[in-house]
Amino acid sequence: MILIIGGAYQGKLDFAKEAFGITDADMYTCKGGQIDFTKRCIYKLEEFAAHHNDPIGYFESHREDWQDSILILQDIFCGVVPMGAENRAWRQRTGRLAQYLSREANQVSRIFCGLEQRLK
Repeated sequence: MILIIGGAYQGKLDFAKEAFGITDADMYTCKGGQIDFTKRCIYKLEEFAAHHNDPIGYFESHREDWQDSILILQDIFCGVVPMGAENRAWRQRTGRLAQYLSREANQVSRIFCGLEQRLK
């Protein structure tokens, strides 16, 4: 599995498309608490974490489904801490999911200003 992380509007998706030949047909964009792992690339995992109380448990229970995937997650876990408890909990779930996926990944790339920084 390949994990791509980075802030908003930093070029994560463009990087995935160019580096791995991802097309729109290859992508699933998260909008709720389920993921279609039949797609090669899973985009906006932070949105999945917003709608699922145990995103790590979900990934653990679907482990075989995402081993060959390219996962893209927006870095929402740095910077100013949100005031609302719900947003803080979402941020915490997203950060913990990023840690879990980073440990499991074969490659982790951080995208900043459209440039890749290989972390793993």
